Amino acid sequence: MYLIFFFLLSVIRTSHSALTKPDPLPILPIPSFQQLQWQLGSMAMFLHFGPNTFTDSEWGSGKTDPSVFNPTRFNATQWVRVAKDSGFSRVILTAKHHDGFCLWPSDFTDYSVRSSPWRHGHGDVLAELAGAASDAGVGLGLYLSPWDRHEKSYGKTLEYNEYYLSQMTELLTRYGEIKEVWLDGAKGEGEKDMQYFFETWFSLIHQLQPKADIFSDAGPDVRWVGDEAGVAGSTCWSLFNRSNAKIGATDPLYSKEGDFHGQDWVPAECDVSIRPGWFWHETESPKPAIQLLDIYYNSVGRNCLLLLNVPPNSSGLISEQDIKVLQEFQELRNSIFSNNLARKASLVNASSTRGDNSRFGSGNVIEEGIDKYWAPEEKQTEWELYLEFRDSVSFNVLEVQEPIQMGQRIVSFHLEALNNGIHRWERVVNGTTVGFKRLLRFPRVQSRFLKLVVDKARADPLISYLGIYMDNVSVPSLNTGNATSQDHIEIIQKNNSRVFTA
Repeated sequence: MYLIFFFLLSVIRTSHSALTKPDPLPILPIPSFQQLQWQLGSMAMFLHFGPNTFTDSEWGSGKTDPSVFNPTRFNATQWVRVAKDSGFSRVILTAKHHDGFCLWPSDFTDYSVRSSPWRHGHGDVLAELAGAASDAGVGLGLYLSPWDRHEKSYGKTLEYNEYYLSQMTELLTRYGEIKEVWLDGAKGEGEKDMQYFFETWFSLIHQLQPKADIFSDAGPDVRWVGDEAGVAGSTCWSLFNRSNAKIGATDPLYSKEGDFHGQDWVPAECDVSIRPGWFWHETESPKPAIQLLDIYYNSVGRNCLLLLNVPPNSSGLISEQDIKVLQEFQELRNSIFSNNLARKASLVNASSTRGDNSRFGSGNVIEEGIDKYWAPEEKQTEWELYLEFRDSVSFNVLEVQEPIQMGQRIVSFHLEALNNGIHRWERVVNGTTVGFKRLLRFPRVQSRFLKLVVDKARADPLISYLGIYMDNVSVPSLNTGNATSQDHIEIIQKNNSRVFTA
């Protein structure tokens, strides 16, 4: 009897000691499901297309004859294929730009593709794009400009808001699932005063397309980064106070950096055009791939999504010049980020592990994805991850990711490498916010021992991914406007590397 009792007691004790510690409590605010999917997409392609494409304009007057719109080789499948092959997760079309011309046959205006010679007045750009995107598994978004220079009711608050919402309803009920609705406060000086019922618009959009993220200067789901250069702040929180923002009148610095004390989750989207203009112009050329890579570091690499505008030309196709640059941009990213040297580590360890359980172990940080992560023990004052390699590794890029479904936590961090010659850890680079993804560049380092240190956090820091890479084509803080890849390689060769022998 006593033997049975002690046996049962030991089983109970063993089962209690083997219990897994629960996940840490998320720290608010946290992203919605739609915001998570948006962030995981990393890059979207903007498609500015309309009468401006044919008139060499940026802001149309709203008086251009619809007959100018006639893209004789229009092929939405080509647009989507270029986007997908170049690594873009969704495409966003200017369904109506400021000139008021609609790329779908709207029932509420005669200023649309229905009045053009294209497809003999029976064409629908959005319908063809929606079909191509659905077939390719690429998300679809749309931009419906609030400012309308053609519509006669513009300036009459009630009438125009009814008009705008009627067109929005057409777009959100005819073309399948919409992933993003893009709005802005752009309006030329001296134009009619107009009050937009934004909150009503937002409510209708979420009602008709509950899986769509709404972009504007102030969210509600995604915010503008505050510039059109594709550059986020070096500190960039997804935390934001919508009450501190107003569409068309938000402080650009607040948009760039977000808000450490923010009560809302509103991550930033970085919009920039591959060309000088937003619409296609025959005399313009695309930015070089190396410049797009620099933009990528300063957008996706700073906890944002990159929205790159690639305007179709007057024939209705994305130009071969642009395609070539996009292919080079994709190849550059693959050459750098397809080889995470951290995976070669013979040992990955941490200063502590939550519950001393492998479920939260340090080994999670070299597995892709945000579902698994390293979590330290509670109430610690030091948060460190260690990597040891059998042989020295050379690298000049650091990647850190947080499991943002648990909230954005890290305020500041740094990377150290062991200089065995003097038996001392030396600082390689400092960083502030992380969020979904943080990429930092620095002169080349070579070492066998690395240490990532979280200096400050809003709550116990959680890290889902750690990467180190060798980038042979770019250097930090370089103005890449006119630089070629070879220029970058030569500059790197002139830089002194830090070699920590061990």
